[in-house]
Amino acid sequence: MTGESVVLTRIPARLDRLPWSRFHLTVVLALGITWVLDGLEVTLVGALGGVLQRPETLGLSGGEIGAAASAYVVGAVAGALFFGYLTDRLGRKRMFFLTLAVYLVGVLLSAFAWNGWSLALFRLVTGLGIGGEYAAINSAIDELIPARLRGRIDLIVNGSFWVGAALGAAGTVVLLDPALLPVDLGWRLGFAIGAALGLVILMMRRHVPESPRWMVTHGQGEAAERLVNEIERRVEAESGRALPAATASLAVHPHRVFGFGHIVAAVLGQYRRRGVLGLVLMTAQAFLYNSVFFSYGLVLVRFYGVEAEATGLYLFPLALGNFMGPLLLGRFFDTIGRRVMIAGTFTAAALLLAATGWAFAHGLLSVREQTMLWTVIFFFASAAASSAYLTVSEIFPLETRALAIAFFYAAGTALGGSVAPWLFGRLIEAGARADLFIGYLIAAGLMLVAAITEWVLGVDAENKGLEAIARPLSASDES
Repeated sequence: MTGESVVLTRIPARLDRLPWSRFHLTVVLALGITWVLDGLEVTLVGALGGVLQRPETLGLSGGEIGAAASAYVVGAVAGALFFGYLTDRLGRKRMFFLTLAVYLVGVLLSAFAWNGWSLALFRLVTGLGIGGEYAAINSAIDELIPARLRGRIDLIVNGSFWVGAALGAAGTVVLLDPALLPVDLGWRLGFAIGAALGLVILMMRRHVPESPRWMVTHGQGEAAERLVNEIERRVEAESGRALPAATASLAVHPHRVFGFGHIVAAVLGQYRRRGVLGLVLMTAQAFLYNSVFFSYGLVLVRFYGVEAEATGLYLFPLALGNFMGPLLLGRFFDTIGRRVMIAGTFTAAALLLAATGWAFAHGLLSVREQTMLWTVIFFFASAAASSAYLTVSEIFPLETRALAIAFFYAAGTALGGSVAPWLFGRLIEAGARADLFIGYLIAAGLMLVAAITEWVLGVDAENKGLEAIARPLSASDES
């Protein structure tokens, strides 16, 4: 690893003192819409299970449908880790173009699948792209959005998954209606529409620059200065007034390549307490969503007698609650603070889940009351889950940021996301409300553990520059 001379830069402070502008809106729309696509994908594929089993479509078995869903998750985990490493090594902009291109290829090919194994392969490719997006996009957004707004913007961006989920649920009503479209055409159009939306986003991303923070630490200081000068010029022209001076500076010792050993040493050494925090938060939210939310349809059918074809209608209030939580609570993560709000939302979701589970076990709820209470639970749970992604994206050094996001996403999915569906599937199959209540208590207990962990180990990152939260590996003591 070859180092260059020490560089004194004010770029982080200059970016953090910018007022909100069209530049920031472009960044959020062009990058953050990834989560809308992910929500659209997950919901669409979830609704296709019954259709793809018909002989006039692909005639798949239940096992083949499950394999395609698993392939998507495996691809997302692998893509997050692989592209996360490359994002820290090669830059944010290269990766958010490449990962979206991989997604485009995968989702477009999915529209032309001809049997079970081809669908699974194409879903794997789609997952690789989506997983890579998680690491590249969160890194870029954090490093381009001013510190005082970072919390609320991150929460809203991550919460926009549920906008995609709602759109997917609405789209299936049209796409899967045999009276409107041939049964073997509607599901293919669903994937094709996802590819078309991805192409539009790819064009939008031409206007999003590389992260100047990443450029400075990787020996591209002069280019970073030119880029920030241009951003400031555009912001001043839009606002009609001069920007205040940025006085805080940072001395860095740039390196074009940071070895994997340096990254691992930082996460497992100096930042290991933060590693525990990130792992607990991500695992708890993954378990909750993969157990309670993604099994809600089975609960409605088994315990409330709802027709399988009608379960999608109940997704709309749940999706609304999931999006409104981050939207309405997000600003408090920047004002009241991270520790209070993260611990508070995890606790609120846990207590409400336990209380609702008790009422469910005793048969006290109608299907409408159950849906209403789930909507309230996920209002808080969605903000908590989004804050877990926010946490792992801002508490580690810049040079490890994308890989940290990828690692904790992968670990949380593996620990919380792999066990939960199996467990709740068995509990629902047993058919006893009391047994399912135990599952709800386990999910609530994990959320409470996460709340306590946040209160003890949480980082008060609100209104702080990323470099103040976690000193870059390339930072120098020279001034």
